[in-house]
Amino acid sequence: MARRRANGEGSIRKRSDGSWEGRITIGYDPFGKQVMKSVYGRTQRDVKEKLERLKDDLEGKSSKQTEQADSDSSKDKKEITEKEVDNTGEGICMLTLEQWLDIWRKQYLSNVKPGTVCHYESVCRLHIVLALGNTPLVKLRTPAIQKFYIDLQEKGLSPKYIKNIHGCLHKALDIAVRIDYITKNPTSACIIPRVIQKEMHPLDAPEQVQLLQSLKGNKNEALIITALFTGMRVGELLGLTWDNVDFDHGVIHIVKQLTQSRGAGHPFAFGTLKKGKTRSINPAPFVLDILKEHQEEQKRMAGVLWNEGKFPNLVFTHEDGSHLSQPTIWKAFQKALEDAGLEHHRLHDCRHTFAVNSIRAGDDIKTIQENMGHYSAAFTLDRYGHVTETMRQESANRMQAFIQGMSGNEGGNS
Repeated sequence: MARRRANGEGSIRKRSDGSWEGRITIGYDPFGKQVMKSVYGRTQRDVKEKLERLKDDLEGKSSKQTEQADSDSSKDKKEITEKEVDNTGEGICMLTLEQWLDIWRKQYLSNVKPGTVCHYESVCRLHIVLALGNTPLVKLRTPAIQKFYIDLQEKGLSPKYIKNIHGCLHKALDIAVRIDYITKNPTSACIIPRVIQKEMHPLDAPEQVQLLQSLKGNKNEALIITALFTGMRVGELLGLTWDNVDFDHGVIHIVKQLTQSRGAGHPFAFGTLKKGKTRSINPAPFVLDILKEHQEEQKRMAGVLWNEGKFPNLVFTHEDGSHLSQPTIWKAFQKALEDAGLEHHRLHDCRHTFAVNSIRAGDDIKTIQENMGHYSAAFTLDRYGHVTETMRQESANRMQAFIQGMSGNEGGNS
């Protein structure tokens, strides 16, 4: 086995052009590759002197690094060396994937919503780091990541969750490419499981009537009616405040949502909307009347606190004014369905119900897109296109019945 050169050990040779070159070992990369530095001179003596000075510099640097390491240990913190120089003078990233993910989360997510940051931290800790964390960043390859995704699928993780993990890893490695830590993103060529969109189950007209009748007198009547007839997302309902309900002009301004920013046990906080896009909607007067009655009841419960401005400004709260949570709303909706004698529906199906109602009422796709807060009309059409197809067929059937009635031939084609 070849002897491993010590740091500071070098050699001198004469080049073909008559000049002299000296090479000295300055260290080894994480994979055992020797890292060399070259110096040049007109004479052998010049090169020898330069090598001696470089050797002294290396020994002095080593001493300083030792002192610094001793100092850092007292601070209970180690500084990560992100790059070292190879024998071509280029920077080599020295980080493992785990170290890079830690840097990425701390330094490159300042514009990302807290809830998304929490999600990234979770998937990194629970999945990515456990499987790939010790891999040097520059050695991370597509086949290893592809196998990681396959293993996750075999463990029973859903295609949607694996897609989320892939999205997190892809974004982190994209930044690594941009700052020249790696040359290309190894996740780009990966194939992830196909996500099958959950089937929608909007409430049909008889079910809506049944639910409305059952809700009368229910403490969550205003909440569920608002969800059913505005298409607002759960976080938007939680974050709705009275200053964004304009009774005079019949408008609800949806500008924020209430989310539990860092998971269970952490406080709730207002955050930006999905896609960061605010919107205003004009709900049916029936909805505004229900909200006005709800506000009067809230004033009555708050008493002097309301008049003094000390009662929370949230539209939907517990009796003491504290905010609701998503599990609380979900349970309230399931209880309302049970009381109405209806089968299980997701709370998100209220949003789908609003969209279907809007289409059947004749609203154009652009208006529905804006009310729903979708990023494009094309997405809305793709999501609810089956409803318009059904309506077209129903229209054709009505026209057929009309023609048959006019011709007196009710049996079919004449």
